Amino acid sequence: MERMQGEAEGDHLERPSPLTDKEKVMIQDSWAKVYENCDDAGVAILVRLFVNFPSSRQYFSQFKHIEEPEELERSAQLRKHANRVMNGLNTLVESLDNSEKVASVLKLLGKAHALRHKVEPVYFKILSGVILEVLGEAFSEVVTPEVAAAWTKLLATMYCGINAVYEEVGWSKHSSSSG
Repeated sequence: MERMQGEAEGDHLERPSPLTDKEKVMIQDSWAKVYENCDDAGVAILVRLFVNFPSSRQYFSQFKHIEEPEELERSAQLRKHANRVMNGLNTLVESLDNSEKVASVLKLLGKAHALRHKVEPVYFKILSGVILEVLGEAFSEVVTPEVAAAWTKLLATMYCGINAVYEEVGWSKHSSSSG
């Protein structure tokens, strides 16, 4: 996760093999449990992201100056974004058997974050790691090592899909860091 230099050269080689039917079922079964606690899980994921990777806050004017985890948890804007993240993940998990739907979700997500929000794509890789960490801790009874491996594959697929959209829209490492 911390390997940030040389991103562009190696990333397109990392696309994992497609999920097996068994992996899809494991992801969907574990997600059902997570999604019951959608709000708390989403907030926990974003708070962990912003606390462990403070640079990720730069993209959120509403709460980029909040440093206290407790204050972040109470932020209405953070809760709203956490809800969007969880609903996006839910759409992906529900669409695991529909690769066109998955591709269209990733395309919308990638375009919005590249063109409108100007988010460096590496943050999707960082977020994937945070999602895995939080799910593994908060839902350890359903996110077993085998299930975590399936999630790792799904999140890597998601990252590769989003990264491909960034390349498609002509994102360059320096397009947002002009100062």
